[in-house]
Amino acid sequence: MPNQPNPPTKPNIPTMPNNPITTLPLDRLALHLAANHVPNAAHILQQEEGRRRMATKVPLWAQTPGIEYPPRLALEQCSGQPAAQYKASLVEQLLPHPAQRQHLVDLTGGLGVDFSFMAPLFAQATYVEQQPQLCQLAAHNMPLLALPQAHIVNADATQHLTQLAPDSASLIFIDPARRSATGRKTVLIEDCQPDIITLAPSMLKAAPVVVVKLSTMLDIAAAVRALGCVSQVHIVATAGECKDLLLVITRQAKAQGGTNPLITAANMLPDGTTGGSLTFTPQTEAEATPPIAAQPLRYIYEPGPAIMKAGAFKTTALHYQLQKLHTNTHLYTASHLVPDFQGRTFELRATYTFGKAQLKALRSVTTQANLAVRNFPASVDSLRKRLKLRDGGPYYIFATTLADGTHALLLCERV
Repeated sequence: MPNQPNPPTKPNIPTMPNNPITTLPLDRLALHLAANHVPNAAHILQQEEGRRRMATKVPLWAQTPGIEYPPRLALEQCSGQPAAQYKASLVEQLLPHPAQRQHLVDLTGGLGVDFSFMAPLFAQATYVEQQPQLCQLAAHNMPLLALPQAHIVNADATQHLTQLAPDSASLIFIDPARRSATGRKTVLIEDCQPDIITLAPSMLKAAPVVVVKLSTMLDIAAAVRALGCVSQVHIVATAGECKDLLLVITRQAKAQGGTNPLITAANMLPDGTTGGSLTFTPQTEAEATPPIAAQPLRYIYEPGPAIMKAGAFKTTALHYQLQKLHTNTHLYTASHLVPDFQGRTFELRATYTFGKAQLKALRSVTTQANLAVRNFPASVDSLRKRLKLRDGGPYYIFATTLADGTHALLLCERV
């Protein structure tokens, strides 16, 4: 097994007048460091940029004195704190008893954010990463994050997996690279490196549970079919954007075929708590028969990105006791307010059709609106030109198709 690397040398950052490290914009800080001939200026600038980025992305790290940061690319690729906290809560769900959480193996450690949130739950935690520089940072940072049980291994994921004895791990986490040799983003599970499909049997031999992080652009159904051992799928959204797609593969699911997993669409709030979740299976979604509204009611509900990615179009209506506007229109309506809806809620002000008198009436109310199309045969740009509406303002207009096939404009305001 490769030796644990030495931690990086901590630069001697001199005290500078007016504390420019924390007060100057980065471009001015760079000029200040150069003008004062500060030793290790490039490293100091890199660390300050890292601290500022992580102050909003991973506050726990930014608030920990002495943490060292890599160049910008690794910071951009790492998980944010809410997504990392979700993974930790998932570990507790998959392995609810502390006695089950003996050894975590993260085969693609990267910067180590996900690892740092999962590792405290385990008696032993192994971070594996093929880039020596990231291993050096992890060896330096993990003790500062109160993770003395962390063992840093500089190795290729596939290579290290061959050294794991059967049942030597409680859970394996892997986040394969999703870019080709030319830098092009890949979205098929077959194109990830390392090859998850090939490694799945070996990972399940070493651990009863494996969590795989994949591109949110991935075709979920195709990935489930390709692996054949998926027990759960988790789509995690934060700040209105899908951040994580997690597949849980288990020995039990492999024995059962693993083609009808539990799918959870979750929305994480900035403080790390869950702002709503919805769980279903492909079979229950296919069999669901949601009610269809004859006309839009007082409130209009637009599902969040996790629900949209999960494909829970019919389940959403049943779960929140809503009606769909049309079988193929993924907007929902109700006369009652749903406080915990996972998405955006609007109050309907008026419904317009596309007759000249109707469009004139709409423009008499507003000449500015946020425009969106849902199950509608025109683009936002072409519709905006036709309606002669400027972008923005307090109003939202959904161009959509109603239950009877009518094309309509729903004028709304956010609740």
